[in-house]
Amino acid sequence: MLHFVLLIVCAVAIYLSCEWFVNAVEWLGARLNVGRMAVGTILAAFGTALPESVVTLVAVTTGATPEAKNIGVGAAMGGPLALATVAYGVTGGMLLLQRRKRRAAAAADSTAARGPEQALGSERALGPERALGSERDLRRLAKDQTWFLPVFVVKVALGLVAFAFKPVLGLAFFAVYAVYFWREIRGDHEEDEEGVELEPLKFQPKAESPATWAVVAQTLATLAVIFFASQLFVHQLDAIGPMLGLSASVTALLLSPIATELPEIMNAVIWVRQGKTKLALANISGAMMIQATVPSGLGLLFTSWHFDTALLWSGLITMAAIGYLLLTMRAHKLTPGRLAVAAGFYVVFGLGLIPILA
Repeated sequence: MLHFVLLIVCAVAIYLSCEWFVNAVEWLGARLNVGRMAVGTILAAFGTALPESVVTLVAVTTGATPEAKNIGVGAAMGGPLALATVAYGVTGGMLLLQRRKRRAAAAADSTAARGPEQALGSERALGPERALGSERDLRRLAKDQTWFLPVFVVKVALGLVAFAFKPVLGLAFFAVYAVYFWREIRGDHEEDEEGVELEPLKFQPKAESPATWAVVAQTLATLAVIFFASQLFVHQLDAIGPMLGLSASVTALLLSPIATELPEIMNAVIWVRQGKTKLALANISGAMMIQATVPSGLGLLFTSWHFDTALLWSGLITMAAIGYLLLTMRAHKLTPGRLAVAAGFYVVFGLGLIPILA
């Protein structure tokens, strides 16, 4: 019972910390004078992915056995999988929920003002689902996925072969992220209409322009809470898994990735709730680039980087999910409903694990 209580407490702590974190990181972006989208792809993504990268670093460098080191390899594969499926799917679900609320509100207002028949017409006036942003917005999102997919394909391919200089290629993954980082920071990010007005900093709610030290302090403090709450959340899942009849392998491959990516998912939920959809999507795509490069580079440098069937399966599902999203983005047909479908790939992954781990 204690494990379930701690699980709920950690989830609440992560959500509240993420709410304060996104508040701080938007002010941090303003202080550093970076583009609005770089706040999501770089600052927020780096902050929430850093604790996971540290965990991977500790696993691959201090693991006493190859099995212990391979925990880091599993984390490097599980992170992108959870982001490409669950994180995008939850974001789509939140957008659908918001749309339903707007429909209900429009219908209620029209019913009160003009009667039931006019209310139905007002609700229909909202029309079918629209694409998530302009054609330019979706091209930019597609560009992030185009960066991710080739890197991830190489990452999976390296797990299937063995050669003498393979560890050195880990440095190439760090270099790829450095180029991506530079492109995002220096890129020409148009100022978009969503979220231009920043909410007051939680540490200084009455200040129109908070002090830089307060912005930095709130960012670091919330990251510390997110890190420790996330680790405690994962430990509770490890304990609860056997109670539910799940093997350690299933818990590690199916539940732990969602737990480790919970901060990114919470960030997306909060930004969608605030009407900042582009920041939510940018946060996920930026975190995916970190997960595809930094943990992979560490794994290549310090482990044999050899995939078993379960890891290969996770890689194939991740590539399938990104391929699906990339096609809809390039066709300018990415709607909240189609985004929510991405979560179905994680269900397919779970079903495929049954014969693999049996």
